[in-house]
Amino acid sequence: MLITSKENDLVKHIRKLKDKKYRDEQNEFVIEGLKMVEEAFAEGIKIKTIVICDECLGENLAGSELLYDIAKENIVYVSEKIFKYITDVITPQGILAVVEKNKSNEIDYKKDLFLILDNIQDPGNMGTILRTADSIALTQIIVPKGNADCYNQKVVRSSMGAIFRINVIEVEDLSKIIKEMKKRKIKVFATDLQTEYSIYDVEYKKSAVVIGNEGNRSF
Repeated sequence: MLITSKENDLVKHIRKLKDKKYRDEQNEFVIEGLKMVEEAFAEGIKIKTIVICDECLGENLAGSELLYDIAKENIVYVSEKIFKYITDVITPQGILAVVEKNKSNEIDYKKDLFLILDNIQDPGNMGTILRTADSIALTQIIVPKGNADCYNQKVVRSSMGAIFRINVIEVEDLSKIIKEMKKRKIKVFATDLQTEYSIYDVEYKKSAVVIGNEGNRSF
């Protein structure tokens, strides 16, 4: 069956997933593009629905091993008009998926290194931070409410798959978390443009690094 109407329930659902509150309620987010869908399969992320637009996809999927994985999932086909209605990409590849957030909202204090993001507003910056954290095998990031949402589609795209491997823990009261860390003998460092120390001067065992918005530092 080919979906051609904007009034279709799934189409409405995907459009609503652009809203953070709805993403949180549904515990779902949208990923887009061949590479991201491949990463989701590789990381064992629970895929709810795969949406394909044959007119947009062209020959991109031909011969891909991804075909075998996709065939086992709930696949929905939509017209080019509908795909462009639900996509955030200017030149879409013709494939997106609704996936389940794979996370716990509990901080694992047994870890040696913690990254805390305070007041990061730009989705592109957030995606870059996730990517960098992933490159050094950090598996959890703590963010207070009010940061750019890590499940925003721009952040998800720029994370290049890191969002699947990092547990993003959203907290109400960051100062309370900082106090708890200090109680547990976890050293807390804040980044600052004016400091005389570099990142190489710090012993990171049992440490938390706070990266803030340089225009509005909280620490």
